[in-house]
Amino acid sequence: MAELERPQIYLITPPSFSLDTFPATLSRVLAAHEVACIRLALASRDEDEVMRAADAVRVVAHEHDVALVIEDHIALVERHGLDGVHLTDGARSVRAARKALGPDAIVGAFCGASKHEGMNAGEAGADYVAFGPAGASALGHGARAEADLFAWWTEMIEVPVVAEGALDADLVAALAPKTDFFGIGAEIWAEDDPAAALGRLIAAMG
Repeated sequence: MAELERPQIYLITPPSFSLDTFPATLSRVLAAHEVACIRLALASRDEDEVMRAADAVRVVAHEHDVALVIEDHIALVERHGLDGVHLTDGARSVRAARKALGPDAIVGAFCGASKHEGMNAGEAGADYVAFGPAGASALGHGARAEADLFAWWTEMIEVPVVAEGALDADLVAALAPKTDFFGIGAEIWAEDDPAAALGRLIAAMG
């Protein structure tokens, strides 16, 4: 197996944020570090709120030449000039999303800790598969995505993989040789200086 390049950063927004302050915070993080993609991951089901957030984050993302995907809201991708969708139901919606958005859009799938679900998502046309939580967390169904899963996936499967959920410096160091991306969000947004917090996690990759 060819040695993996250093994993890229896949930034995940907080589940709620102020449009008055978050875009500037996000911009500072993007100015400080190279980020491959941003996921707009709002908990809100208020479509107006989600649309306003999508527009605000898109402006910042595209100013920094970073792709922006939105969690689950397939219908908002083209309407708001986003780059794709991140699906939280594993492989279930991948084919429908690909059909709706076309071949050029990014379609990713969160598959918990299920190798089988990940393989199904990849076969259905997902551009990447995310497994998590990588650390101890209530994310998903509570089953951790262990290091062995990432090691097997990167060796056997060509579809890029994202490690996310309850990451810390030790986990980042351990998983860096085994994953293509780190999905980082809650780990940095509660810090006084999110850009510095991200820098510490990037440094842990070695």
